[in-house]
Amino acid sequence: MKHSSILRVQTLVGVLSLAALSAVAQDDLGFRAGTAVVDISPDVFPIQLRSGPSHYVHDPFHVRAIAFENGKGRTVIALVDAIGVGRETCDEAKAMVAEKTGWKPAELLVCATHTHTAPKGGDTTPGRIAYEEKRSGGIVQALTGAIESLEPAKVGFASDEEPSEVCNRRWFLKPGTMAPNPFGELDQVRTNAPRDNLLKPAGPTDPEVCVVDVRTRRGKALGLIANYALHYVGGIPKVKEDDGKIVGMASADYFGEFARIMPYRVGGANPPDNFVAMMTNGASGDVNNIDFYQKRAPRAPFEQVRVVATKTADSAWRAVKKIEEYDENPMVATRQREVTLKYRKTTEAEVERARRILELPRKEREKLNHRAAQYANNTMRFADPEHPETETVIVQAIRIGDQAIVSTPFEVLVEIGLEIKQRSPFPHTFLIELANGGYGYLPPPHQHELGGYETWLGTSRFEKDSSVILTRNLLEMLEELKTL
Repeated sequence: MKHSSILRVQTLVGVLSLAALSAVAQDDLGFRAGTAVVDISPDVFPIQLRSGPSHYVHDPFHVRAIAFENGKGRTVIALVDAIGVGRETCDEAKAMVAEKTGWKPAELLVCATHTHTAPKGGDTTPGRIAYEEKRSGGIVQALTGAIESLEPAKVGFASDEEPSEVCNRRWFLKPGTMAPNPFGELDQVRTNAPRDNLLKPAGPTDPEVCVVDVRTRRGKALGLIANYALHYVGGIPKVKEDDGKIVGMASADYFGEFARIMPYRVGGANPPDNFVAMMTNGASGDVNNIDFYQKRAPRAPFEQVRVVATKTADSAWRAVKKIEEYDENPMVATRQREVTLKYRKTTEAEVERARRILELPRKEREKLNHRAAQYANNTMRFADPEHPETETVIVQAIRIGDQAIVSTPFEVLVEIGLEIKQRSPFPHTFLIELANGGYGYLPPPHQHELGGYETWLGTSRFEKDSSVILTRNLLEMLEELKTL
C-alpha cells in the first residue's frame, strides 16, 4: 500500500475513533438540561386580533423552550404564546431544528398557550405575514438554543393545587330554560350559561398545578415547566383612539404573566439569570375562569390575569418546596405516534336541515341562533365529497425520571386529562394540549351525547370515539416508557 493510502486510512480510523469517543463521552455526560427564550412580539402593524385590527401590544410574546438529555434519550419542549400553532408550522420548524442539531423531530414538542389575544391568521396583510415569519423563526431559534445550551443538571417533580380559579363551563340548566342550539335543537348542556338558569356542572375540574423543576448541579434554578388545566383569562386592556374607536391589545394572558413573575418566586428580589419558566395549558377544553357560583367583584383591565398568574405562581412555588430530592440521572425518553382519526360524517337529515337554515332570511337565522349560519356552513363543508375522510395527528409521551408528560393537538376536555393521570403508571403525569398542531375540541363520547358548544360539528371535527382512541395510544406509550 502506498504511503498516501496508508495515511488516508490512518486518518479515517482516527476520525472514526474520535467520533466513537465523542459518542461515548456524550453518553457519559449524565443528565443535562438547557433553556432558551425568544421574543416574538409583533412589530409590523396592523395585526389582526379576534377583536379586529390593532396596532397595540400590551405585553410581550415569547417562545420558551427547555431541553433534556441523558445518554441517548432526549426531548425538548417549546411553548409559544399563541392561540395555536398549526401542524405544518410545527413540522417545518422541527425539520429545520433536526438539520441544525441532529435531534429527531419526534424528540421535539411544540405547543401553544392558547391565549385568545394573540395575532390570528385569516388574511394576507403585511402584519400577519411578518408575525408568522417571526413566530416560526422564534420556534426554531428557541428549540435550537435550548439544545445548544445543555449543561449538567438535576430535576425534581411535584404538584400543588389551586382550585379557586378553575370552573367547568358546561352546565345542565333548569327545566325549560335551554335555548335552541345553532341547529335548531335542544342540547342537554350549555356552555357559559346565564347564572339564573344553572342547575349543576356537566363535568369536573382539575385543580392540580404540576411542576418540573430543573436546577444546575450546584442547585441554581435553570428552568421550570408548569401545567394547569385552565383556558385563557382575558380582560386585556383596550385602547380608545382619537376618533373614539375602542381597539383591542395583544397579550400573552396569564401564561406570559406567570413566566414574568415566576423567577421572583424562585429567587426573591434577585431572580436567577437565564432562568426560563413556562406555564403549559392542561386539559382545559371545558374549564375557564368564570365564577359561576357567585358574582366576582369588578376587575380592572389585566387585574384578573395577574390574580391567576399570582395564584398559580404561588402554587408552583409551594410545589417546588415539596421536592425533597432532585434526580441527577433520570431516564429521558420519548415516544411518538401518528394516529389516523375519522372525520365526522353528516347524515342526509343534517344536510337538509343546514340547507333550510341557510335559505332562511338573515333575521330569522339570527332569531334561531346567532351562530346558525356558521354551523350550517360547517355541515355543508363536512358533507362536501371533497372533504377528507381521515386526518393523521401526532401524539407524544415523554419520560423524565418519574415524570410523564403526554400531548395531543386538541383542546381536550378535562375528564380526559384526569383519566390519563389516574391510569398512568407514573407517579407524576400531566397532559399538554394544543401540541404539534390544532384540530379543535376533543370531548369524550358521553359529553358528545350531552351536546353543547364543544361538541358541535365544526367545533369538534372527529368521530365520537376519537378521545378513546387517543387515550389508548397515550397510555400504551406510557407503559412502553415505564418498562425502560
